[in-house]
Amino acid sequence: MFRLMEKITKGQVYIVAEMSANHGEKLENGLEIVRRAAEAGADCVKIQTYTADTLTIDCDNEYFRIKEGLWAGRTLYDLYQEAGTPWEWQGRIKQECENCGVDFLSTPFDSTAVDFLEGLGCEAYKIASFELVDIPLIEYAASKGKPMIISCGMGSVEEIQDAVDACRRQGNDQIVLLKCCSEYPADFEDMRLRNIPDMMKRFQVPTGLSDHSLGSLAAVVGVSLGACVVEKHFCLSREMKTPDSAFSMEPEEFARMVEDIRTAERLLVPPSYELSGRERESMVFRRSLFAVRDIGEGECLTAENIRCVRPGYGAKPKDYSDFLGKPVKRTIPRGTPLSPEMI
Repeated sequence: MFRLMEKITKGQVYIVAEMSANHGEKLENGLEIVRRAAEAGADCVKIQTYTADTLTIDCDNEYFRIKEGLWAGRTLYDLYQEAGTPWEWQGRIKQECENCGVDFLSTPFDSTAVDFLEGLGCEAYKIASFELVDIPLIEYAASKGKPMIISCGMGSVEEIQDAVDACRRQGNDQIVLLKCCSEYPADFEDMRLRNIPDMMKRFQVPTGLSDHSLGSLAAVVGVSLGACVVEKHFCLSREMKTPDSAFSMEPEEFARMVEDIRTAERLLVPPSYELSGRERESMVFRRSLFAVRDIGEGECLTAENIRCVRPGYGAKPKDYSDFLGKPVKRTIPRGTPLSPEMI
């Protein structure tokens, strides 16, 4: 049972470890990523289902060559050939996810990939930011009636709405949007995490974060702003160079992020002004009204013989003025808490 919607309903953050190209073209690395991600506390391991030919064409002219960034100088076809996860591996990776107790998820990039994943029994679909505008793909994936996680990097309000509407036209309301900055790695000032609560309100769907920044700070801040899903790239080691390793988390870093997110969940319980048990125990150390001198029977209370001090066994400080100037019915020794029946 795919746990995404169940966890969201319970107010728990669903944490996705993105394998992407970090298998380094070796199946055993991919399987080890599953095992290590499960140990680190991931709820899900995500891969991508495409071939270079389903994404682009093998062409070396200026339109198909990457000019800037991490992959500058490479052709799209060459990059996708290296980064892709062979389809013949994917059933084995899904089985390893089941063995390790984590969900399996993939990003299809065309209808043939959706059909292939349907054959594997994939229980949800992730739409990549770059495919946000591929409405036919979104409609086809949504038509399978499974949860749709849609990354919104580079997306305008209109484009995001188009994607949401595409799902709903297929009768599929199981939609989760992910705020995303499509930079690799993403700079903090470009991430605009306050979009998370805005997207929740604007599109009326749960919203999470696909985080390409370095470290776990953005993920924890995103959770504090309401993110119900956090997706981070996961690698065995950044020393193992792949197209995605430079902005991926190693297992120990991912585990610390998971721990921080789970701590943030504990900090972000629904609003309540009820005292905790330990707070109730601390009430005794509040200020209250005490005699600070011996006070004789019939003597009036003054600023010199009563004060608001700790602990909290006496009358409340807000009643201080009601006590001033009143004679007492009996002798009150210094250090006695005051109560209304004394005056």
